[in-house]
Amino acid sequence: MREMLAPTSALAGAGLLREVALVTDGRFSGGSRGMLVGHVAPEARDGGMIALVRDGDMVTIDAFKKSISVNLSRDEIARRRKAWKPRQIAYATGALAKYARLVSSASKGAVTG
Repeated sequence: MREMLAPTSALAGAGLLREVALVTDGRFSGGSRGMLVGHVAPEARDGGMIALVRDGDMVTIDAFKKSISVNLSRDEIARRRKAWKPRQIAYATGALAKYARLVSSASKGAVTG
């Protein structure tokens, strides 16, 4: 689970904290600021909804209701889900390969077996 300080720092450096929300399956440190939604699960790696969002999609974030939704039809979501394929694991051996094969969702504690 990546830490998002670098992307949030880039948004701040570009003066976009009031214009851009960052929605991710990653995590945030205490130094991050702006409209941030993290720990989205199931993750993009598992084909969760976050994996189906594309540039230009309208996403609604309601901080008061603590909700997030993407404004797509059920048919479009079904098309994207059908076309979705997981990325290949970048490592064949070693600790990172083991981690990629065994880690579970952050919503379950992101533990390995």
